[in-house]
Amino acid sequence: MGIPEKIKSIQDEMARTQINKATEHHIGLLKAKIAKLKREQEAEVTKKSGMKQDGFDVRRTGDATVVFIGLPSVGKSTLLNKMTGANSTIGAFQFTTLTVVPGMMNYRGANIQVLDLPGIIKGASTGKGLGKRILSVARTADLVLLILDVFQPYHEDVLTNELGNIGIRLNQLPPNITIEKASMGGIAIAQQTKLTKITEKHLKDILHLYGLVSARVVVREDITSEQIADHIAGNISYSKAITVLNKIDLVDEKFLVDLKTKIKSNVIEVSANSDINIEILKEKIYEKLKFIRIYMKPKGEEADFKEPFIAREGDTVEDICNKMHRRLKRQFRYGLVWGKSVKFGGQRVGLTHVMLDEDVITIIKRPDGPRSPGGPGGPLGPAGPTGPCPPTGPDSPIEPIGPVGPRSPWGP
Repeated sequence: MGIPEKIKSIQDEMARTQINKATEHHIGLLKAKIAKLKREQEAEVTKKSGMKQDGFDVRRTGDATVVFIGLPSVGKSTLLNKMTGANSTIGAFQFTTLTVVPGMMNYRGANIQVLDLPGIIKGASTGKGLGKRILSVARTADLVLLILDVFQPYHEDVLTNELGNIGIRLNQLPPNITIEKASMGGIAIAQQTKLTKITEKHLKDILHLYGLVSARVVVREDITSEQIADHIAGNISYSKAITVLNKIDLVDEKFLVDLKTKIKSNVIEVSANSDINIEILKEKIYEKLKFIRIYMKPKGEEADFKEPFIAREGDTVEDICNKMHRRLKRQFRYGLVWGKSVKFGGQRVGLTHVMLDEDVITIIKRPDGPRSPGGPGGPLGPAGPTGPCPPTGPDSPIEPIGPVGPRSPWGP
């Protein structure tokens, strides 16, 4: 029995099994088996083709990369043109865009690269319609925009499933779990939180399914069987996503209110043709990427408030140095910071200091020149040749030292 037949057999068994408290362990194990078989199938297909299934060759530029994912004719190209001023081809027919079309959106000092991808179809994750090449671009993106047509909102599930099938999880964080292989001793599980979605026996069964018979496992959050399978696989990427509902100018307010009750996630309603809520969408993208603005102040000069340095929330002074120049961290001596992240203006900080939005920083570097060999902290040079000691006596230039007597009690 081949891998597709095994997957079909397990799916049929899941369909026949009634889901309840008694069978959830069995269902979770079947899901883990399917996930393992699908990864084996993907590896087999890649091996037979003789080449790696790469995505489109897109050079990343700017402070972040955003990709548009959607079915054909949902208005992705028109939206790209409105947001970036790009010149992506538009038309009243499907598959107008046949390759990746890049654009650059400048918003609040941040340069955000926006990529318009060709429309995908159901089954794209299995290779239909160049689907794998299109979806693979989303792996390295900082943000995914799911573009929906106002008349076809149910396609959100299609897009999420196709991305999930190639290992892209939207709006999720990696599971907080540590698995260390051991040579003996079986599987030891340390729960730092109570597990309600999976039992300890279920967890061990999944580890055995992936060939782990001895391991130390530390669980720090309430996880599911799918999250464990993702963690063991190790080829899963986690991306932020925003769902955009386009073409709202074609319907009335009552239609939109009814529609929102049928869509699972929060959506941003826009109209690319009528330029409705485009600025709101830009602001949401900026917020989702968690940008902060850092103003640079050269030593002895005024701060540059016109062109901020764009960093991410949680970035330290070290992160900023690495983004500015690869050698700046080695030349760094200390920083002077003004703003919300310090107690007083001009506070001296080190590389581990966490910056906040609209902070001002002056970076003080070490002197460029080499230290003096004889200076403080400098290495001493080699000793010269040792000559004979000068003679002592009445004609000697060196006065002989007399006998040492007792120290005076009145002075040194």
